[in-house]
Amino acid sequence: MSLSKGTTNIAWNVFQVVRRSTKNSSAISSQLNARRSQARYHSEVKTTTNPEESATSETPAQEVREGWLFVDSVFPVRIGSWDVRYYIGIFREETLLGRLGSLFEDVQKHGFHVVSLEPQKKDGGVFVKFKYNADDSDAALNEILSDLRVTVEKHGGVPSWLGLPRGNVWLVKGQPWREDLMRYPSPLVKIAFDGPDVDEESLYSLLRPYGRIRDFIPPSPAPAGTLRSTIVTYRNLRAAVRARNTIHGLILPSSPSATTKTRLKTSYQQPIQAHAVRDYVTSHPRIFLPILFFLLGTLTYTIFDPIRALMVEGKMNNWFDFRQFRIYKWLRDNTVQRFSFSQGAEGETPSPKDGAWKERLDAQDTLERYLSDMPNTVAFIHGPQGSGKTRMLTIVLQETGRKALVIDVAELSKATTETALVTGLARQTGYWPVFSFMNSMNNLIDLASVGLIGQKTGLSSSLSDQLKQILEVVGTGLRHVNATYKEVQEKQRKREHLEQLRKEHEAQVRERIREGIWHDGRLDVVAGVGVMSELGIGDEWFSENDADFIPRDAITLSTEKNVDEAKRKQRNTEDLQAIESMPIVIIKNFETKGRGTKRDELLDVLAQWAASLAENQVAHVVVVSANRENAKRLARALPSKPLTIIALSDADNASALSFVKQKLHDVGIDIELIEEQVHCIEKLGGRASDLESLIHKVRSGQSVEEAVEDIVTRGVSELRKNAFGDDLEDAKNLPWAREQAWTIMKQLADKSELPYHDLLLDFPFKGDETALRNMEQAELISIATRNGRPSTIRPGKPVYRYVFKKLVHGKDSCDSPLEATPLMSPTDPIFQATQDIAFNTKLIAASETIIRTCEQELLTLREIDAGTSTWWGPSFAVKQRREHLLKNMHTAENKIEVLEKQNINLKKILAKAT
Repeated sequence: MSLSKGTTNIAWNVFQVVRRSTKNSSAISSQLNARRSQARYHSEVKTTTNPEESATSETPAQEVREGWLFVDSVFPVRIGSWDVRYYIGIFREETLLGRLGSLFEDVQKHGFHVVSLEPQKKDGGVFVKFKYNADDSDAALNEILSDLRVTVEKHGGVPSWLGLPRGNVWLVKGQPWREDLMRYPSPLVKIAFDGPDVDEESLYSLLRPYGRIRDFIPPSPAPAGTLRSTIVTYRNLRAAVRARNTIHGLILPSSPSATTKTRLKTSYQQPIQAHAVRDYVTSHPRIFLPILFFLLGTLTYTIFDPIRALMVEGKMNNWFDFRQFRIYKWLRDNTVQRFSFSQGAEGETPSPKDGAWKERLDAQDTLERYLSDMPNTVAFIHGPQGSGKTRMLTIVLQETGRKALVIDVAELSKATTETALVTGLARQTGYWPVFSFMNSMNNLIDLASVGLIGQKTGLSSSLSDQLKQILEVVGTGLRHVNATYKEVQEKQRKREHLEQLRKEHEAQVRERIREGIWHDGRLDVVAGVGVMSELGIGDEWFSENDADFIPRDAITLSTEKNVDEAKRKQRNTEDLQAIESMPIVIIKNFETKGRGTKRDELLDVLAQWAASLAENQVAHVVVVSANRENAKRLARALPSKPLTIIALSDADNASALSFVKQKLHDVGIDIELIEEQVHCIEKLGGRASDLESLIHKVRSGQSVEEAVEDIVTRGVSELRKNAFGDDLEDAKNLPWAREQAWTIMKQLADKSELPYHDLLLDFPFKGDETALRNMEQAELISIATRNGRPSTIRPGKPVYRYVFKKLVHGKDSCDSPLEATPLMSPTDPIFQATQDIAFNTKLIAASETIIRTCEQELLTLREIDAGTSTWWGPSFAVKQRREHLLKNMHTAENKIEVLEKQNINLKKILAKAT
């Protein structure tokens, strides 16, 4: 035995030296352990087969057996391909295996000696192959295991990659499976049964020593050719690693009383299986979908909404406008502007000159007063198209220099789909990013959720909700603009204050130097010594004999007065800055005419948003519309406070003439208008768009008379198309009847205005105000109000009065010299005759209806008279009613006869026309 032990020690020392001097430690370690085991094996065999030594030995010969141990927690347990701790274990592999082998040298129970150390780095452990001598294998293995654990504990525990003794030594009951598959450890161990199922009690008693078990999942029916299995869930990962590496391949009875054997096959079961999320979603949509939508909404509010508010602020402050960059301005000033022959800036808005547009000065003053106070309501500017609303706003914005956000409802109304409308509003407000495709996807998800859970998820939102969400973020951006402007102004004010103090101090020093009484105490510090040096610092108080002496009381009073004055100025400055920092929101073309997608819904949302901005004093809101009726929508959104109504009307004749002269003078045309030309210009009234058209025509070579005639003729063509349609099919889509439009035009051709309610009493309106409102929206007519109610009806534009005359009478019937000029050409008599015939036919049908109604009532009165009459005649009531009906019948019949004669004459005109 001494020879055997010496040989073993020499082989082990050689093994240690070689392992520490080679890079391929695992392979050489296996070879040296094999040689060592062979040496011990031969020495033991020699000991047992020598008769002389056998005779002297006290113990009988024992069988040599092999076994396996598993030492856990030597290396880090690799839980994924990204686990970097795995490489730390590889770096320390040689040291850890050497220390582990040294621990096992001290165990000699039953001839225990290590054959090889085989790392299982993926599972964080080491398989130890050993040999021992024993007749009773189970008892010997238990003794060896107990001795190993005592020895390991005596030496401070199993060596670990972290240096902490966390592992232990376990006996491998099955067969080691040293695999390098991409199957990483997990707390779930799947145990497959190659044979009958093992009962749960037997599995628990087998697996419990390795660690705390949370749950058993019993075997479920398996497809053909697949082993039934159970899943064991351990409390921690290391317990699962021990169980999987020690019982794999173990053969045991399926139950204590059974004779059949079952072989166990172990593997790791990942906590999240393939398609587990998909299966869970499809199985539990009522739970998963609301959570998913909540997370998506949270992501939107926490990440995207702050970005969108920042983009709105950037649009207001021109952060992304390259024309505001200094480098661009420098390049433009030194390249384009240097070689440009143009004088003055482009796009300048001319100021009112020579009394032009004096009617708008009051409206402009009202708007300026609204913008100079804290907002508590909405300013509503209305006036006919071409009355100068945009020009007035441009002038006011240039004077104030404030930031403005413009929303053009007319552009948004051109959108044909909800997605285009939302995208257009986002583009105008600077709202970005916007995921327009999400709404369609959300609708599809809602349809799918109806099939899964029987109801909509609520992920998709209506058009109004999408618009409100955009405008809410825009409001947040406007608040940021306000706060940023205040910060900038406050910093600027402090810099100016410090600069002013510095200049005042320098002025005082210069004045004292000029008077010869200035003294710098720092010179005494440099030049003086002793007491003079200390006094030179300037801490001493000067007496009345000093030249620059100021009494303490005077200094105190002056300081208090300056502080009060500074506080008062600061309050005034802060109030002014609070108003100037507010942005201006301008909503243009706030009107319901047009056929855009969801226009009414858009206007309602904008009205509510404008009211909230004004009430919360976030911004000044100016709404521009061509019609006063559109203010009702804003009034409903702001019921507690009245709107600031600013009305713009057409200029008077003097202002219109002054404007035309000024414009022509600006382009180098100086003309003296004769009386006939003045009458021509007066036909256009003060509508700016018509006056601009006149100026363009005169600049291109036409005379004033020809230009006015061209404008009137063009108005006839436009009115014929807009009021009557191109054909009968087009006329069906108009919101009024042709005879209604023709009636108004015929009456306005002879009168400057019509009584509103008187027109509703007769045919063809009969109380139908909707047609009149629609004509007003189309700017065919304008309805003037008095005391808040409709009063009179006038042409939609001043020139329409002469357009109506030319359309109805075939010539301009105004009392002016232009009436006799050969430039006036009659309109199409066929159109006039056609409209008169259509109107007369409708009126004849209405009169015939009256006659038939009277006839039916007369028959009824005849029956009544038969039952109520006496010998001296019918009753007075029946007689009076009969006379009234006969009178109505006579009137209607006379009207029919007159209208039919007119139709005969009109049909002759149609027959003669070619």
